[in-house]
Amino acid sequence: MDFVEHARRVFEIEIAEVRRVAANLDASFGRAVETILQSVENRGKIVVVGVGKSGHIGEKIAATLTSTGSPAVVLNSLNAMHGDLGVIADGDVILALSFSGETEELLKILPALARFDVQIVSITGNPTSTLARHSHVHLDASIQEEACPLGLAPTSSTTASLVMGDALAMVLLEARGFKKEDFARYHPGGSLGRSLLLRVTEIMRTGDQLALLPPSATVREVLAKMAKCRAGSAVLVHPDGSLAGVFTHGDFGRHFENVPDLMERSVSEFMTASPITVAADKLAVEVLHILEKHAIDDLVAVDCSSGRPIPVGLVDTQDLAKFRLV
Repeated sequence: MDFVEHARRVFEIEIAEVRRVAANLDASFGRAVETILQSVENRGKIVVVGVGKSGHIGEKIAATLTSTGSPAVVLNSLNAMHGDLGVIADGDVILALSFSGETEELLKILPALARFDVQIVSITGNPTSTLARHSHVHLDASIQEEACPLGLAPTSSTTASLVMGDALAMVLLEARGFKKEDFARYHPGGSLGRSLLLRVTEIMRTGDQLALLPPSATVREVLAKMAKCRAGSAVLVHPDGSLAGVFTHGDFGRHFENVPDLMERSVSEFMTASPITVAADKLAVEVLHILEKHAIDDLVAVDCSSGRPIPVGLVDTQDLAKFRLV
């Protein structure tokens, strides 16, 4: 038995089914987004309910919605009729998941939900099911084939529901203008949260760790200062304090064999003039983006409040791990 080939078959089936669901999206998806958006903007919430595997998928969808600014809670349908309906308030949206649309535990709570001023958005694989017909908006997540070779275990169907939930969450995120900074507020413990909450001033090297010299300094003097500061780069500044350029160990290595008197030459001949910089008051995530985009190891932090770029620090990629940004 070729295990890898069988695994690829599972991938292929589920990918094909997700594409089928995407192709079947229609105006009802837009209505679902508008319904949820109106509720959230009026300080309502999304109550996600499902049974079995659909319940597990619902928990993940609720977590994604909540972490991206659309408050969601999970309602245990088995306990709903025994007090858990208390989580529902007028103005909420019920997001119900059931592949068959005929799940008994879900259908039992429909009459109780009718007593609340709520909208029901359902995700099922059967548009003519009881749940679909009793929903204000129905999203069709029907599939033709489960990835299970026996055709029994929910696989393609649960994946389709999960992707539909992700689509709702991401479109809502864009519709609400949710930004990276907002995401960081809900994820302060993760690496992304840290990179979004930290400022450049908090991660840059300053003082004795910053090799500042004039462009007239010799390469020997610059290397000595870099060694003293344990830095891989030196920042060259004009007499008025503005940025003149940057000289790195890499620059030294590129010219060492070809310039016999390199050590006594002015560093201005070999420095990178007008280097890439970042404003010191920017968020640390800007640093990560710039370093990756330009494939550089060090980044000069500047203060431009005077109209001129004044170097105030240096961000060294070696420090990023210390701040758990990478």
